[in-house]
Order: sequence, then structure tokens, then C-alpha cells
Amino acid sequence: MSKHVGAKTRTILLVEDNPDHAELIVRGLMDHQVASRIFHVRDGETALDYLFRRSEYRDPERSPSPHLILLDLRLPRIDGLEVLKQIKAREDLRPIPVVILTTSEAEKDVELAYDHHVNSCLVKPRGFDDLTRMMGDLGRYRLGWNHLPRSC
Repeated sequence: MSKHVGAKTRTILLVEDNPDHAELIVRGLMDHQVASRIFHVRDGETALDYLFRRSEYRDPERSPSPHLILLDLRLPRIDGLEVLKQIKAREDLRPIPVVILTTSEAEKDVELAYDHHVNSCLVKPRGFDDLTRMMGDLGRYRLGWNHLPRSC
């Protein structure tokens, strides 16, 4: 992984079931050098295992707490809204910014995400260049320019 624009090592948890989307998102983040580590999981259940330190994710050295969570809405096993609800229900996870990345433009999805305290909701652009630019801007804002509490 590449160096982050800031002084600290920054970790992103990407929760995305579509391998093509995941690859484009990771490339976009890496091209703009916004994170030192990106951990990718493919479903909501695995995301919660990672965040709650269950199963293979018990060791914080191998699965560090993320500074940002990029979360798809439509996921197998446990959907993105349920993952979001469980993240924001836990005091230790609540401060971590969660950004929904979705192909859905349905207003109901956006409303539900904000009802469950998502930090941002972004519709994935269709083109590679637009997605790359979006990931660079998002990463610089959330991990570089944005001032986070020390707990994050």
C-alpha cells in the first residue's frame, strides 16, 4: 500500500461484494495515496467480524481498527444498513466515519442511511476516471483535511 498524505498511518475498511468495484475503489485510493492500508471484505457478516474482532480478525495487528469505513449497501449475508446500525450502536465504533458507496440513487436508501447516522452517502460514478477522482477527493477529505478525534 502507499503512503498517506498525512503523517499517520491510516487504515480503510472497504466492504464491497463486487470485485470489479472493489478493485476500482482500491486503485482510486492508491492512485491518490490517501491510505497506508486498505482491508477489503466482501460481505456484511465478515465486516462485523472484522470490526468486533471475531473469528480470524481477533488480532489487532493483523486487522487494525479502521480510520474510515467504505460500505456498500447491497451486501450478501448482512446488508449494509444493518452493518451501519451495528457500527453506530457501539460506543467504541461510533466515532469511525462511515461512508456509503452505492450504485443506488433511491431516495429511501439515502434517508435510511442518514437515519442510522452515516457520515456521507455517495453514488458510485460509472466511469473509472470519475470514480478514481471521487476516491482521491474522499480520501483527502476524510483522512487528510478532516480533523478527527484522537480515538479515530
